Amino acid sequence: MNWGVLGCAGIAQKSVIPAILSIGENKLVAVSSRTKKNADDFAQQFDCVAVQGYEELLKRDDLDAVYIPLPNGLHYEWIMKALEYNKHVLVEKAAFISLAQAQEAVEVARKKGLAIVENFQFQHHAQNSFVKRLLKDKEIGEIRCFRSSFGFPPFDPETNIRYKPELGGGALLDSGAYVLKATSFFFGNGFEVKAARLNYHEEYGVDWYGGAFLLHEESGIFSEVAFGFENYYQCNYEIWGSTGKITSTRAFTAKADFAPTIILEKNGVSEQIVIEPDDHFRNMLLYFNEIVKEKNFEPEWTNILTQTRLIEEVRNLGGKH
Repeated sequence: MNWGVLGCAGIAQKSVIPAILSIGENKLVAVSSRTKKNADDFAQQFDCVAVQGYEELLKRDDLDAVYIPLPNGLHYEWIMKALEYNKHVLVEKAAFISLAQAQEAVEVARKKGLAIVENFQFQHHAQNSFVKRLLKDKEIGEIRCFRSSFGFPPFDPETNIRYKPELGGGALLDSGAYVLKATSFFFGNGFEVKAARLNYHEEYGVDWYGGAFLLHEESGIFSEVAFGFENYYQCNYEIWGSTGKITSTRAFTAKADFAPTIILEKNGVSEQIVIEPDDHFRNMLLYFNEIVKEKNFEPEWTNILTQTRLIEEVRNLGGKH
C-alpha cells in the first residue's frame, strides 16, 4: 500500500511512519507540510518525496492511503479532502469534533468505498487481546462494571495544541477519547452517557479535566471514566466481575519494548501476569491493510460514529464553559 502523510507531527515521526515502513507491502511515498523546509527535513529522514501543501499531496495519483496526524480541529476538513481525492484515511484521535461531521464523512466514505479508521492503537496490543480472552472464558464471572482513568501532568502551554480551543483542544478530545473508546472496545457500541462533568481552564478556554457515567441498558454493564490534563498520571482500566477483577496499569501507552502487567484477582488471590512486549502501532497498520484488502469498512465506520456520539453526549451533559 502506498502511503502519504499530512503534517510532520511527532507521533508520525516516532511511531506511525516507522510502523508503516516495518510492513513489507507498504511504501511511504510522500510527506507534506505547510512549509517547504519542514517537508524537506521530514522527507529526508524517511527517504521519500517532500510536498509543500496538504492538498498537493492528496492530488497525487500514486497514493492509496493517507495518515492524518493534524490537530483535531483540522481533521474534518482534510478527511473530506482525502475522500474527495479517493484516498483511504487513517486519522489520529479524535477523528471528528462533532457527530454531524462524522456522519457526513462516513456517508461519503460509504458511497466511495473508502476506509476511515481512527488510530486507537491500544486496541491492537496483545495485553488487551489477552484480557478479552479472560472475559470470554468467564475468568471473573459476570461483568458488573468497567472503570478507566487516563490523565497526566501539564505540558508547555505555549507550544501544546491540546490547550488551543481553535485547534480542537481540550481533555475530552484527548485523554477522554481513550477511556470512552476503551468502554466500547471491551463491551460494545450500545453505551449511552447518563451523566458527565467537564471542568474548564479559565485562561486557556478548554475543558481541563472531567468524567462520565455510561450505561449499556441491554447488558446492565456500566462504565465510570475519568480524564484530565493536570492530574497525577493514570493510564489504566479495571473490569469488576461477580467473581473477580482484572486491572491493566498501562492500558493505552505501552511502548513496543515495554512488558505490561495484567492483574487478575479472584478467590482471594492476586496474580500479576506479565505480557510480552508488543508493537500496537505496527499491529494497527497491519489491521488497516487487512480491512482495505477485504473492503471490510463497515465496522470502523460504525466505531467512529459511536465514538463521536459518546464524545458529543459527554460534552452536552458536562456543562458549558
